[in-house]
Order: sequence, then structure tokens, then C-alpha cells
Amino acid sequence: MRLQMLRRMAAMLSFVPALAGATTLGAPATTAYRAPVAFDDGWPVGDAARLGWHTELFSQLAARIADGTYQNITSVLVAQHGRLIHEAYFNGSEAETLNDTRSATKSVTSLLIGAAIDRGLIPGVNARVYQYFPDKQPVKNPDPRKATFTLEDLLTMSSLWECDDGNQFSRGNEERMYVIEDWVRFALDLPIKGFPPWETLPHDRPYERAFSYCTAGAFTLGALVERASGKRLDRFAHEVLEQPLGISSVRWTFSPTGVGNGAGGIRYRSRDLAKIGEMVRAGGRWDGGQVISKAWIDASLIERAQARESVEYGYLWWHFHFPLRGHEVAAWAASGNGGNYVLILPNEELVTVITSTAYNKSFAHPQSQEIYREYILKALP
Repeated sequence: MRLQMLRRMAAMLSFVPALAGATTLGAPATTAYRAPVAFDDGWPVGDAARLGWHTELFSQLAARIADGTYQNITSVLVAQHGRLIHEAYFNGSEAETLNDTRSATKSVTSLLIGAAIDRGLIPGVNARVYQYFPDKQPVKNPDPRKATFTLEDLLTMSSLWECDDGNQFSRGNEERMYVIEDWVRFALDLPIKGFPPWETLPHDRPYERAFSYCTAGAFTLGALVERASGKRLDRFAHEVLEQPLGISSVRWTFSPTGVGNGAGGIRYRSRDLAKIGEMVRAGGRWDGGQVISKAWIDASLIERAQARESVEYGYLWWHFHFPLRGHEVAAWAASGNGGNYVLILPNEELVTVITSTAYNKSFAHPQSQEIYREYILKALP
């Protein structure tokens, strides 16, 4: 209870309103930067101002969120060199708020796949998907190519399932899955996709993979971890990821048949999202311990599919490009509906968390990426 109270106080103190000279009626007050407060949650803290950051940009960002220029933003956290240096909450959010990160969950599932491989529960990314679900046989739309599907095919969103969340007519669109009771069977029964004449075949594409965003595939990976570990997904996650990171407050969602939803909806506090980002940034380490093997982190953060123009994809991690000091830099990211992000910029040892509730809004992702580009990166020393 004491820790929760301290966190609530920190949420109120992260940005303290301070009138800057005369203000007109209705004009937003300016907001002054305050360094994060240290808790007993494992996060060392630092003062961005003393480290040379342009903290006036943090204040300007807070003002733009307050006046509605940026909508539905609930938190912005920044860590560099392993220290939390900026923490701000907005629109009724606070340090204890469990953020619905939607599809950012998929990157957590990638970590759980790695943890299962680390423990020998799964032999590797070339393991065959259908072998883990003998009870679902026979499947609909049988095709010998299904037997060759590997974990890597699902991790890179490039399996031959006819599954595309961006196409409302796709047989595998996630909205069709949600109204079915057995989500695993839904995925396994999907037909093989076709490539019309106007589309490029996989072997002619970058990385020789045809990317197609498929929530059903990510969900199946979570179900596969359950089969391989013999544990419910949330319990396995608690054992191999959350407990080692000191994450004590989390909420998972489940399919109608009780399978952990490794594709979306997990809820974490903003500081805990930052912990996950920092652990990945540090090669799988947190607080002196190896949580996920460096080998898996390194393998996950390699461009393996072309998601869209100037955006690549690893093992359920996005690879974006941003301008910084006159050059282009690449950031790895967990990303979810509403504009939720955990962004990792390795060369700067920088981790940024942006949470937002702009679900299904067209401005959500461009807005969060603009905040990162125009305020976080430009505030760097």
C-alpha cells in the first residue's frame, strides 16, 4: 500500500503546473520538468536536465497533450543508460494504471517463445507448428504445405495462411476469429493464401518472405508455448519474465476456451513496460540477471520481413526509421492499437514508452510516432 501511495504521489509530481507570466482565460498552463521518483521497483532514476537533455521539449509536449493537440496520451516514459529519466502521466492515468497495450503483447509472446527455447521446451524456430496440436487433426483445408509451417513463419508474420488483419475480406482477419470459440482451430483450419498476378511472390520479395499481419498466428504461438511448457501462458510468463523483472501487477486476457491471449490485450504499468524494453535493450539482462538469453534477443532484433515501405519486422518486433541529428536511425518497437509503443534505440541506449487509448483512431500511430520523433529524439543531449 505504501508503494502504491508513493507511486500516486509521483504521478502527480511528474509535471507540476506553473504559470508562466500572464495567461489568458482558457490558455493551458506551462508544465515544468521533474525528475522521476525512486521506488523499490528496481528502477534507478536520473535527472534528464542534469544529463543535458533539452527538458523544455518535455514541457512543451505536456502542454500539447493538455491542450488537446495530442489526444488520448496517457503516459510518456524515457530511460537512458539503464536509468529512468522522465516519467509523466496524463488524462487520468497514474503510475499504477494497467495499460491495455493491445498488440504490443505480441512482442511479449516473442520473449516467451525465446524463454521456452532457452529452457529446451521448444527445439528452435524451425519446429513445426502443427505437430504441437495433434488433437486438432484433421484440419480443414488440408494441404501438405501446412505440415512445413515453422515457428519462424509465424514469428515473422509470413506464413502461407490466408490471414491478413488489414483486409476485411481475409478468411483469417482477427475479427472473424473473435466470434469463434476455438481460436487455435480457427488458425489451423485457415486455407493456403494465393498470390494474384499483381502481387510479388515471396521468393522475389525482400528477405524472401510475404509479410501479412496475422493476429491468429501470434495467438497460435502463445497456445504453442502452453503446449510446450504444460503451463497456462500467464503463469509461464510470470515465472520466466514478470517475476525476474519484479512485475507484480499485470492482467492477461484469454480466449473463450481459456487459452492465454499471446496476441493482444495484456495490461502492464508504464514502468513495467519500460522494464521490458530495457531488458531487451540490455541483451536480455535486468538487475544483474539474465532473463532472456542474449542469443534470442539478438535473433529477434534482426530484419526478417518487409512489413511495408521503410518498415521491417523481426520476431514479432517492428523496425522503424527516424531522423536524429541529421541522420537516419532505426528503433525496434513493440506496438499496439491505440498508439501504444515500447521503443528501443540501441545506439543511444534509449527506451521510450508511450501509452495511449486512441483505439481504432486513424491518428493514433502517426501521433505517437510524431511525439517520439519531434519531442523525445529532439530532446536528446
